[in-house]
Amino acid sequence: MSKNVFVEGPISPEFIAESIAKHQSKHTIGAHNIFLGQVRADVIHDNTVVAIDYSAYKDMANEALYTIREKAFAKFDLTCMHIYHSLGVVKAGEICLFVFVSATRRKQVYEATEAIVNWIKTDVPIFGKEMFENDTFTWKQNT
Repeated sequence: MSKNVFVEGPISPEFIAESIAKHQSKHTIGAHNIFLGQVRADVIHDNTVVAIDYSAYKDMANEALYTIREKAFAKFDLTCMHIYHSLGVVKAGEICLFVFVSATRRKQVYEATEAIVNWIKTDVPIFGKEMFENDTFTWKQNT
């Protein structure tokens, strides 16, 4: 059963801290790894990105993220895995993607985090409109 992984606007440092704190009671976990995706102030054709406006086909995206979750648990020996992605406007410097992976050993969390982030980039219908300082935009290309 898929769950909603979307957060409206940026993912706050407080939300990330609370997520970490919730795992202190899980004593079989020996390693956590976190990936934080942050909006960059890229310069594209002489225009600076000031924010990204994220949109998604929510049902399809949640289903794709559920599939990624299942694939990650099948491939890696994980204890916990959480994915959160922003929708709406996220300014340069703010967090838009939070992947939190836990396992008994560190090797699994490193490998799993890299695979999960790559799968999100290639398999999930999330779109980013890069907003420029001059009120124009371009659609983000995932690389």
